[in-house]
Amino acid sequence: MRHRHHCRRFRPTPLSRRDLLREASCGFGAVAATTLLAGRAGAASTGLHHPARATSVIFLYMDGGVSQVDSFDPKPRLEQDAGRNPRDLFKVDATQFNNVGTLLPSPWRFQRYGASGIPVSDLFPHIGGVVDRLAVIRSMTSEFPEHTNANYFLHTGSGLQGRPSMGAWTTYGLGSENDELPGYIVLNGGLIPPGGLDNFTSGFLPATYQGSVVRPTPTGLANVGRRERAAALQRAKLDLARTLDAGFASRLAGDGAAPDALDSAIANQELAWRMQTEVPELLDLAGETVTTRRAYGIESEYEPTRIFAAECLLARRMVERGVRFVELTCPKVSGDRWDQHGNLKAGHENNARAVDQPIAALIRDLEARGLLETTLVVWSGEFGRTPFAQGSDGRDHNPQAFSLWMAGGGVRGGITVGATDDYGYRVVEKRFMIHDLHATMLHLLGIDHTKLTFRFSGRDIRLTDVYGRLIEDVLA
Repeated sequence: MRHRHHCRRFRPTPLSRRDLLREASCGFGAVAATTLLAGRAGAASTGLHHPARATSVIFLYMDGGVSQVDSFDPKPRLEQDAGRNPRDLFKVDATQFNNVGTLLPSPWRFQRYGASGIPVSDLFPHIGGVVDRLAVIRSMTSEFPEHTNANYFLHTGSGLQGRPSMGAWTTYGLGSENDELPGYIVLNGGLIPPGGLDNFTSGFLPATYQGSVVRPTPTGLANVGRRERAAALQRAKLDLARTLDAGFASRLAGDGAAPDALDSAIANQELAWRMQTEVPELLDLAGETVTTRRAYGIESEYEPTRIFAAECLLARRMVERGVRFVELTCPKVSGDRWDQHGNLKAGHENNARAVDQPIAALIRDLEARGLLETTLVVWSGEFGRTPFAQGSDGRDHNPQAFSLWMAGGGVRGGITVGATDDYGYRVVEKRFMIHDLHATMLHLLGIDHTKLTFRFSGRDIRLTDVYGRLIEDVLA
């Protein structure tokens, strides 16, 4: 028998997983470094599934649940049947507090605005002035009647805690257009919604896609300025931390553990370094013209208006600089957020006064700068309110029908979509759910919501779960 001579370039004993990873030519630290050198833009991008109409999103979150029958869905029948027991007229489901009063007509009148003639409550005279840019959806629903679960549902497509938010999914799918700023920023006006920061989490997606919370002030981000005397000294410290993190990540990977948290820490440290030059200039509104500042309400005598005006103006500045997803939360007002279980008139008026002028100025400013065409603006709370009173002068939660609107970024302006019954209690035409909103938002960004998935817990998970259909009527 002829024997073959082996080159002997083999190991007599097999490598352990730890040894293999340690002796691989570059290791996981270099993989992380390669990702950083390539930039965050597109690092986890799936690419566009079809031509995008929008490149960024501004989400105006109306925390607490705006009453649809007092904002964008007028119901004259409430005037006609004011004071009647709603159970004599229709089936009344259990509410959050089951303190069911009589039918309560809106304290505000509605006026028709613009060429479209869409009726808008006197709560929002400034937004009424830009109504021809809006697609008002009157037939949205939620699956949850309680704030925390409804907030998770609105933000993440699930009523459970810990799922990735729509901002995280957006930046995961599209990457960032600016390596000096986070792709997903939450402007904190003073109210973190029920459910907390998990509304803005990256969930099981890589941690680099979580929302970065920023206050709308010149010092809105802690520790954004360097403490070292010289940039070179700080760079040396950062390089050391990066080397240590990369080595630790490599050892964890050798034990079969996922190094995502450390890789994300490395990326976030590098981003923080770059943000030190970008963020202070971004947050400084002094360079804006007096006309612009006044239009937004920066100089308003009402402090909540000044706060939300700064948020809206910063949101415009952020999308100008390529931030992919910006969410604005509400400022504190006298009373509660948009959650008027009592004292409806004062509570809704205080909240509307804070946001009405800045939002209208944002729409006009985006349009004047040519940004509205590529910026999708969405205005929504987590659910609506009942058409009957809670007690005598409030409204309880109503997940069965509420109104929201969309503008810019491929949206048809000057239209209303869907309808509720004569009392604004239940949807009777074109019923939509939050999954449909998410599907439509992603579609306008060039993403097929059924194809944007992430493998987790043994299955491919997406923002819209197994649901979601496009709200075709709003597409331009």
